[in-house]
Amino acid sequence: MAALIVDAEYLKEIDKARRELRALIAKKNCAPIMLRLAWHDAGTYDAESKTGGPNGSIRNEAEYSHGANSGLKIALDLCESVKTKHPKISYADLYQLAGVVAVEVTGGPDISFVPGRKDSNACTDEGRLPDANQGSKHLKDVFHRMGLSDKDIVALSGAHTLGMAHPERSGFDGQWTLDPLKFDNSYFVELLKEDDSDGLLKLSTDKSLLEVPEFRQYVELYAKDEDAFFRDYAESHKKLSELGFTPTSTVAMAITDCTALAPTAVGVVVAAAVVAFSYLYEIRRKMK
Repeated sequence: MAALIVDAEYLKEIDKARRELRALIAKKNCAPIMLRLAWHDAGTYDAESKTGGPNGSIRNEAEYSHGANSGLKIALDLCESVKTKHPKISYADLYQLAGVVAVEVTGGPDISFVPGRKDSNACTDEGRLPDANQGSKHLKDVFHRMGLSDKDIVALSGAHTLGMAHPERSGFDGQWTLDPLKFDNSYFVELLKEDDSDGLLKLSTDKSLLEVPEFRQYVELYAKDEDAFFRDYAESHKKLSELGFTPTSTVAMAITDCTALAPTAVGVVVAAAVVAFSYLYEIRRKMK
C-alpha cells in the first residue's frame, strides 16, 4: 500500500471532498448513516493493544458484514462515489470526514478535522462495538477500552438525535427524537421525559444514562444547555475520530502552510475591494 503523504495538494483534495460530501449528504438525506459509518470504523479501537480504530478497515467485507454493521454497505457505497473523484484521500480520512460533515450539515457543531489516517486491511473480531441491549457497565467497558471517558460516553450518545433504528438492521424500530435529521440536544430532553406518549425509542443503553450519577449529571446538563452539549460533543467526536492516530510533523507543517496562505489571499481580496470602491467613489464624486 502506497505511503500516505499529507501535503498542500492532499489538503486541497480534502476540501474538495468535503464539498462533495456536503452536497451528497444534503441530496440523499443520509447524514445519520454517514455518522454511523464513521463511528463504527473508529469504535473498534483498543487502547491497550493499539488495534482497530479509524483506519478504513470497515470497507472490507470481513468487517462490514458484522451484525453491528448491518446496513453500512449503503454508506460505504455512497462514500465510494466521492473516493472515485478523489482517489488520493485515504478511506480512513474519508469516512471520518463524512462523519464530521454529517454533523455539520444537520445543524450540529463544527468539529476540527485533521487528515493523515492510514488505511488498514486488518479487521477486528466482532464484538467491540456497543450492544444496545446492555447497560451502564457495558458502556463503560466498551468506551473505557477505547480510552474515552464517562463524559465522552454521554456526549457521544447525544448523536442519537440523528437517525432511527431499522428492524432489519438492528432488531429495533423507531427514532429517538421528533426530527431525526436535525442535530440538537433533543435526545437528552426526550430521555428525561417520563411520558412516552410520543413513542420515541429508548434502548437499554439510553436508559442506563439515567441510572448512574456519573452519566446522569451530563444528561441533565445537556438537556438544559445545548451550547454545553455542542462544545463537549465536538471535543468527544474529535477524540473518537483520532483514536490511535497521531498526526505527523509533516501534516502539521502542511496545515500551517495552508493556514498561512489563507490570510494572505483574503488580504489581497480585501485590498482589491477597497481600491475598487475608492475608484467608483471618485467617479461618482466627479460626476456630481
